[in-house]
Amino acid sequence: MKTIGKMVLPSVGVQSTPFSIHKTHTTRPTTTTYSLSNSTINMSSSFPKNTNRKLPILLFDIMDTIVRDPFYKDIPSFFGMSFNELIDSKHPTAWFQFEKGLIDEMELARIFFKDGRDLDLEGLKTCLRNGYSYIEGIEQLLLALKENNFEMHAFTNYPIWYQLVEDKLKLSKYLSWTFCSCAHGKRKPDTGFYIDALKHLKVDPAYCIFIDDRPKNVEVATEVGIKGVHFKNVDLLCEELSLMGIDI
Repeated sequence: MKTIGKMVLPSVGVQSTPFSIHKTHTTRPTTTTYSLSNSTINMSSSFPKNTNRKLPILLFDIMDTIVRDPFYKDIPSFFGMSFNELIDSKHPTAWFQFEKGLIDEMELARIFFKDGRDLDLEGLKTCLRNGYSYIEGIEQLLLALKENNFEMHAFTNYPIWYQLVEDKLKLSKYLSWTFCSCAHGKRKPDTGFYIDALKHLKVDPAYCIFIDDRPKNVEVATEVGIKGVHFKNVDLLCEELSLMGIDI
């Protein structure tokens, strides 16, 4: 079989091969692509090698880490409000209750606004669905990690509507929706949510990497011993992962 030195990332479903991930830039400086070489990822000595389990395990926040969050622009526009007007008019805890699975979507619609006005529930869900898209460059990185058999899980504050994200973007091609706040009744940065995740994974926290765009969530992860990365963009994430032993 002819050895391939470098090639463009394959589409999902192509047989995986051991590789390192290398950043190359096209003529547009803001766009990052990835190519593969037939060398293996160089794991840091901080992760044990005498195990059949691929380490580290990667835990990804979803909104504004993997997927654009429509809440800040699309949703206020849907209601014909500014973001601050939306914050002032909505129930202060209804969304958090929905994220924790404590109320269903019909109850959310009933109490969403403090003044009791009607909520167009289906219109809101359509607005959300239309607003979901991958953060630039992140899908290529997820594919590269998946092709090299890294174990990846969502670790996210989101209601049952995570299914809308899945229906549109098919994140399950790359990771498992294992830790959603709506299924666990807890939200980041609740320490108990992190502890529950570690118990489920049956792994030492030092063998996990958690990526999130919110510094507080990352801070709590590091407090329980998980390696934390504050997500800002894909290029910086690649650099951080490289420092942790994943050769990007």
